[in-house]
Amino acid sequence: MYVLFEDAGKFLAGRLMSEAEASAQVELDTGKRVKVKAAHILLRFEKPAPAEFVAQAQSLAQGIELEMAWEFAPDEEFGFADLARDYFSANAPLSEQAAMLYRLFDNPHYFRRAGKGRFKKAPADIIAQALAAIEKKRLIGEQIAAWAQELAAGRCPEPIQAQIFKILFKPDKNAPEYKAVVDAARATQTAPLDLLQKAGAIASPYQFHWKRFLFENFPKGTGFPALTAPPIADELPVAAVQAFSIDDSQTTEIDDALSLQGLGTGTVVLGIHIAAPGLAIAPGSPVDQLGRARLSTVYMPGYKVTMLPDEVVQTYTLLEGRNCPAVSLYVTLDEATLEIQSSETKLERVPIVWNLRHDQLDSVVTEQWLCDPSFNHENDHQPASALRGQLSFLHRLAKDLKAKREVVRGKPETFNRPDYNFRLAENQGHEPDGSETVHISVRQRGAPLDLIVAEAMILANSSWGSWLAELGVPGIYRSQASLAPGVKVRMGTKALPHAGIGVKSYAWSTSPLRRYTDLVNQWQIIACARHGKTAALVAPFKPKDADLFAIISSFDAAYSAYNGYQAGMERFWTLRYVQQHGLTELEATVFKDNMVRADSIPLVLPVVGAQGLPRGARVKVRLGDIDLITLDVHGTVVERLDASAAPVPDEAEEDEEEVAGPIAIAVDMSDSGEASDNPAP
Repeated sequence: MYVLFEDAGKFLAGRLMSEAEASAQVELDTGKRVKVKAAHILLRFEKPAPAEFVAQAQSLAQGIELEMAWEFAPDEEFGFADLARDYFSANAPLSEQAAMLYRLFDNPHYFRRAGKGRFKKAPADIIAQALAAIEKKRLIGEQIAAWAQELAAGRCPEPIQAQIFKILFKPDKNAPEYKAVVDAARATQTAPLDLLQKAGAIASPYQFHWKRFLFENFPKGTGFPALTAPPIADELPVAAVQAFSIDDSQTTEIDDALSLQGLGTGTVVLGIHIAAPGLAIAPGSPVDQLGRARLSTVYMPGYKVTMLPDEVVQTYTLLEGRNCPAVSLYVTLDEATLEIQSSETKLERVPIVWNLRHDQLDSVVTEQWLCDPSFNHENDHQPASALRGQLSFLHRLAKDLKAKREVVRGKPETFNRPDYNFRLAENQGHEPDGSETVHISVRQRGAPLDLIVAEAMILANSSWGSWLAELGVPGIYRSQASLAPGVKVRMGTKALPHAGIGVKSYAWSTSPLRRYTDLVNQWQIIACARHGKTAALVAPFKPKDADLFAIISSFDAAYSAYNGYQAGMERFWTLRYVQQHGLTELEATVFKDNMVRADSIPLVLPVVGAQGLPRGARVKVRLGDIDLITLDVHGTVVERLDASAAPVPDEAEEDEEEVAGPIAIAVDMSDSGEASDNPAP
């Protein structure tokens, strides 16, 4: 005796070995014995053998016309054997009964399951909907297959082209476009990115990186709605100073300026003046909502995406020839010893006399020019000459402030590597397309003008950070517990030490037009300037304010993404520079394992042949192929250029975060179903 039974939604057949009232022992063709509940046994038969019986029933099932079976079926619940007798004949054999069971079970859109071997036919309107869905699924399947064939043949269908970045970086695994890429990649045994490149879906490497960045960070685009910059209603006094800013020529968001009073009197007052959008932009206002959505200006070679609209920026930027609203920190110093005697914060309008540009002045404002009054350049720069005395004092002060920070820091800051400036020749501030000629120039770190501005901003950020803490007003701080390896800079609301900079607290406050954290801190500083010891009661953000923590979390994520993109684009343009100049070999320095850093351009790459070479060894490297999509390039050491490696300062390890390497791009193929804390000019 054989039986056909249901087990976990499948029909199995086997030899009946023994049977009790509620269950039976059945031996399958594989020899395995299973215990089957009596209610699960649907048919008993003597012949043929189970495998033949099942094959015969399944073959007969394919010939049953569903529409006719549905017509024969009663409206009430029925058994499969009953419908088999109505459909085939009153004496339908067991094979035909089993065939009907298979057919009914496999088509739930026609017949709903009502129990073991029991069914109820579905209403006509439900069947119509189900059939439409089945037809739609069939058509989609055919479309997926057609798209996959096109991709495999090296052509990219337009619907896939339109969703290329979504498919690569944030796919809907149920979307037909994604499924077509997956199927084509599997069929051709090609990585999805390579497949799409070969199919012409990624025509421009630069556009690939740019569109990917926009897709992940600016899905609605980088444009701004029409907004009017709110005016500053406060009647602010005009400061009795003549201030100047120091920035790059491309800078439009001029956040900071400096002034100096009392030079030659023994007591000098340093003024650090910060643009004051916080006096006009209110928390929660439309302009604030824009700033909070973007959180920072995004920089990249040849282009930038500003945090605020240009018309808003130009209202508050410290432009020369204007009395600009500012939050000013005045620091009184002993001119001889440079000891700080007191500090004071004021809300005022500051006359901006000069907007100096360091790329125009670096060759003039040198260490020798600042320290030796008898030294003169053949072609002096007029504003620089007029400010020579002030710049010389500020440079002396900056070196003193740096030295004092280094005492707290526990070791000196060593900036031996140069900074690099990128300029795109054909670009005039418009969005690049990747075809521009790139020029890379070298600028040594710690240039006098850089040092002056950096130390002034560190002084302001640390002074205001401590002041907020003294008055019990929360702010957004950056801290670092120690310089030990692996100890990162963190953001929080407590005034904790920053070991990397060497100050007891550090609150970004000097770039309110470019960083949202600075605007938030400026609101808090303004409250302190207006209300003093009662500022904690009226400041926009109170202690343990959940909104402040939310801002920190959002800023941290966005700022990391923006810095990552900037580093990636600098690497992109460096590789384009290599291509444009036909460079096949570079001189480089080993700095870690098999990694080298090029001596003349900002390029880090892995090399073969550096095994066993000490850190600091200089080598000549032959470059391999460049991939502008993954930003990948490898090299091979062809010659050692020095007899022994010179000692390399610790800075090389501390600045690892500045090294931009190849980027990882992957598609999920599963089945469908504080160098940065040093403000730069």
